[in-house]
Amino acid sequence: MKVVWTEEAQAHLDGIYQYIARDAPLYAKRVVDKLTRRSEQLIQHPQSGRIVPEYEDQQLRELIVFPYRLVYRTGRDRLDIIAIFHGAQKLPESL
Repeated sequence: MKVVWTEEAQAHLDGIYQYIARDAPLYAKRVVDKLTRRSEQLIQHPQSGRIVPEYEDQQLRELIVFPYRLVYRTGRDRLDIIAIFHGAQKLPESL
């Protein structure tokens, strides 16, 4: 199993870092590290995230890494991290 970050998810991660780093660079690094570490746990447990309730897709799952939702799509031999949303954000109609 391999974890692949899409360009969009990488941009979300960078945006989270940039936003937090304006006031707290050390905390921003910790948040990014926490999100990336949690994504690596999916290698061993790809089904550990819950199905995203806003969509009816068994392969679209999320990990809650408070206050963020790390959204990923499961595949046969890889997982694609497709987005990171703040828990207060409304998800788009489709991913």
